[in-house]
Amino acid sequence: MNDKISQLMAKMAELEDDLRTAIHEQESKMFFEINGKRVEFESSVKAAHKKLKTNFFRWLVTNRPQNLITGPIIYAMIFPLMMLDLCVSLYQWTCFPIYGVSKVKRADYIVFDRHQLNYLNFIEKFHCTYCEYGNGLMGYMAEILARTEEYFCPIKHAHKVLGTHARYQRFLDYGDATDYATKLEAYRVGLGRKLPE
Repeated sequence: MNDKISQLMAKMAELEDDLRTAIHEQESKMFFEINGKRVEFESSVKAAHKKLKTNFFRWLVTNRPQNLITGPIIYAMIFPLMMLDLCVSLYQWTCFPIYGVSKVKRADYIVFDRHQLNYLNFIEKFHCTYCEYGNGLMGYMAEILARTEEYFCPIKHAHKVLGTHARYQRFLDYGDATDYATKLEAYRVGLGRKLPE
């Protein structure tokens, strides 16, 4: 990787840190505090949220019919999602210790907190919980796969790839065969350490 690319990547990492800080500052202006897993709003915000909640029957009447019709298809996906969760977790638990790769913490990716929003009715909370699980699972699985790719084949593609994981930018350039075995071993050793977030 040349110096210009390294500098740009360092600048991107710095901007991402600044963005995380700005988002956190904005969230703290939303009048809530995080205590462990519990999110606590100021009492005035709680009261305003309760007033904004749509009751179930009103929600049912005003909801788009196509959402109700496709509901069984969407929620039937819970079974493959749970099977996927079990499989990738089992893979990580059994193989990562053998490879010396630090495990991905599931709770960093699968977070359930939208059910604490009082302006959502119980159906909306159910929808949110399902989406939190599905999208969190995809992030969790993507990180497990990213660490696996970094362990076995940390090489960029020749073609442009959309939606690459954060580790991909550090991979070796396509066709760069110089000291490949030594560099691969360095990647593998690095996976045993906790990388900065």
